[in-house]
Amino acid sequence: MDDRQRYDRATAELDPPFAILDMEALRANAESLVRRAGGKPIRVASKSVRSRPVLERILAMEGFRGVMAFTLPEALWLVSCGFTDVLVAYPTADRAALARLAAAEHAAREITIMVDSAEHLDFIESAVPVNRPPLRLCVDVDAGYVAFGGRFRAGALRSPVREPAHAADVAADIAKRPGFRLVGLMAYEAQIAGVGDDPPGNAAFARVIRLMQARSARELIIRRGRVVNAVRQLADLEFVNGGGTGSVDRTVREKAVTEVAAGSGFFHPRLFDFYRRFSGRPAALFALPVVRRPAPDVVTVLGGGYLASGAPGPSRLPQPYLPAGLRYSADEGAGEVQTPLLGQPAEDLRVGDRVWFRHAKAGELCERFAGLLLVEGDKVVEEVPTYRGEGKTFL
Repeated sequence: MDDRQRYDRATAELDPPFAILDMEALRANAESLVRRAGGKPIRVASKSVRSRPVLERILAMEGFRGVMAFTLPEALWLVSCGFTDVLVAYPTADRAALARLAAAEHAAREITIMVDSAEHLDFIESAVPVNRPPLRLCVDVDAGYVAFGGRFRAGALRSPVREPAHAADVAADIAKRPGFRLVGLMAYEAQIAGVGDDPPGNAAFARVIRLMQARSARELIIRRGRVVNAVRQLADLEFVNGGGTGSVDRTVREKAVTEVAAGSGFFHPRLFDFYRRFSGRPAALFALPVVRRPAPDVVTVLGGGYLASGAPGPSRLPQPYLPAGLRYSADEGAGEVQTPLLGQPAEDLRVGDRVWFRHAKAGELCERFAGLLLVEGDKVVEEVPTYRGEGKTFL
C-alpha cells in the first residue's frame, strides 16, 4: 500500500477533520537527526511538537536530552508533569509565572530562563522576592549574518548581544546580582537552520542563499567561539546551545557548541523539503473531508485555512498532499470554513472522501486539533492529546 492507502485504511471509521502522526516516519526522522548530530545531545524544541505524550516518546529515544520551551508557563507545566532540564528559549515578561518559578524550588532547579539585557534582569528582580532559590539564566546571543557595513542582514531579529565584549558585560552584570546563576548561552542561526538552500524554481536565488549561508557559517564559528570564551571567564557554563533542524550537522562541528536544538525535523513539514544536505519523511498530516463538487475538476473541502506564521505568502499555506496534484484556487486559497481544490485528481474524489494536507511549519498544526492519531502501518494504535487537547494555550 502507498501512504494514502495506509492512512485512508487506518482512519476509515473516523470522520475528518483530524490529524495523524505516522510513527514510523517520526522515528526515521529522529534517527536521522541523531546521526547528523554526531554524538552531541539534541534538545527538543517543544514549539514544533506541542504534544506532551509525543515529547515524552522523543525524549525516551537515544540522543535527545532536555526541552527547549517557548514560554515560561509552558515550562512550569512541563516540569509539573515530570519533565526535566527545560530551557525557555524566549525572554518572559510574565510576572505571575516568574513569581511561580521563584516560589517552586524544584522548578527553579529544572528551568532556565532567557535574558539578553540588564532590562530583563531588572524586570525579573521586580517580579520576584529577594529571598528565593537562585534562578538559572541563559544569555541569548545574536547569530544573524551582517555584511556590507550593516546594510545587509540575514537572520532573526532576536538579541541585541552580538560581540564578545557585550556578552561579557551581561555576564558580569548577572554575576553582581544575588539570586541569579548564568548557566548557558544560546545562539540560533535562523538564516541557516530555518532557510532551505534549495528553493524550487529559482536557481539564481538558491545560489545566493548558499553563498550567504556559507559566509554566515564561517563568520559565526569564529564569533560564537569568542563569545563563549569571553563568557566562560565569568561563569561556569553548563551548556552552549546552537542550531536547528536545518543546520544540525553544521553546528555540531563547532567545539564551542555543546548541544543543538531540533523540533521541526520530527514532523518534517513542507518548508523543510527544500534543503540539500538532508531529507525527511512527512510524519504529521491532517485530513479534511470533501463536502462539495462545484465542477468536474474541482472539489471543496471543509476548513483548511491553517496558515503558518512568518512572512506572508504562498509558502505559508498548507500543502494539499494526497492525492498528489491538487492545487488551490488563485482567487480563494485556503479558507476559514471551506477550501476549493483544483486539478485532475479532483475528478475521482467524491463527497465524503478525504484530502490529506501537510502544514507548512510543524507545531502550529497542533493548535488546530485536540489530539493526534498515532498511526503504525495501516492502523491507528492510539490517540494522544495535543497541548490544546489538554486545555493548554500558551500563546
